[in-house]
Amino acid sequence: MFEPSLSRRSALRTLAAIGATAFGATACADTTETPATRLSAAPSPSARPQSAARMIGAEWDEHVRTLMSWPASNSIWKGDLAGARDDIAALAKAIAAYEPVVLMARPEHAEDAQRACGNDVEVVPIPVDDLWARDTVPVFVGGSAAVDFNFNGWGNKQKPHDKDAAVARTVLEKYGITRIETPLVAEGGSFETDGAGTLMATESSLVNDNRNPGKTRQQIEDELKRILGVRKVIWFAGVRGEDITDAHVDCLARFAAPGVVLLDKPAPGAPADVWSRAAAQAKTVLADATDANGKRIEVVDLPQPADPRGYDENSVISYCNFYVANKSVFMPRFGDAAADDRARGILAEHFPGREIVPVQIQTIASGGGGIHCSTHDQPQ
Repeated sequence: MFEPSLSRRSALRTLAAIGATAFGATACADTTETPATRLSAAPSPSARPQSAARMIGAEWDEHVRTLMSWPASNSIWKGDLAGARDDIAALAKAIAAYEPVVLMARPEHAEDAQRACGNDVEVVPIPVDDLWARDTVPVFVGGSAAVDFNFNGWGNKQKPHDKDAAVARTVLEKYGITRIETPLVAEGGSFETDGAGTLMATESSLVNDNRNPGKTRQQIEDELKRILGVRKVIWFAGVRGEDITDAHVDCLARFAAPGVVLLDKPAPGAPADVWSRAAAQAKTVLADATDANGKRIEVVDLPQPADPRGYDENSVISYCNFYVANKSVFMPRFGDAAADDRARGILAEHFPGREIVPVQIQTIASGGGGIHCSTHDQPQ
């Protein structure tokens, strides 16, 4: 989620010279709802949010719309901006066949974005920097409230990000949704939920001084429970300092149902690296884990392709970064026919009654993300 040469696999090697200054998450006077406590006086692990009925839902719940963003910055994408826009337009048109799609674009880009996406996609003039709507749109907890997680450019690694930092509040104002304030800094790709009280997350992307300096894992967990309404958080170690997101969970592990997790698995024969070790650590955690209702977790491997075609070595190659829309699941197509078919079969088995739609995303993947990173669902 940076310049294409600085992808999820290589960004931090070049960014080492850039200070990871944490963004100050301060209260805003015009918010509708503010934290009942600060993290220094966090509620007990069993605490629920102010409205007991409010809880982050599963992605397979019915959606009102999918929100996406039109990449705007040549300083981020350099020579690949046109390719990124082509990928986003193709993905938006594909999803629009199943549910409404709202594409945010800078006012001066709105006409071009509408022409590229066609009339089935609604383009709205909201200033953005880049295409990663998963991380900039607020995290919905029910259809009438959402959490603004104070987006700070993944620990101030992406510059500019001032327009993306304002996206959450602008979306909430546009749709008349209650803004839930939190002192936490996070992104939507940081979380994965079963909609029944269980959350998965990586420590590397949350318990990190570039987002939440001085805060312990327990303090962060207690706040997540308060604002998202979950009852249990399953933590993975993740990977620090090797990509711009610090290893978001949505490329590693995804719920297919309460108690069922699809886990990224390296391709056969792939050399061991920090990513394969992170997947192995997550598998160890899940082997002993139970969900919020005490159910043991069933783990289903979702193997990577051995021979992705047309994707460079820095691309994000993970079938786990799929997106569940109304009556459909959108998965990346990597050009390894056997692996693509295998992944499609696994997703079809675990999402019965939904059409599995493969989409090629070469430029999005080279920029450090995938289909899930580029979309954000708004629930009914």
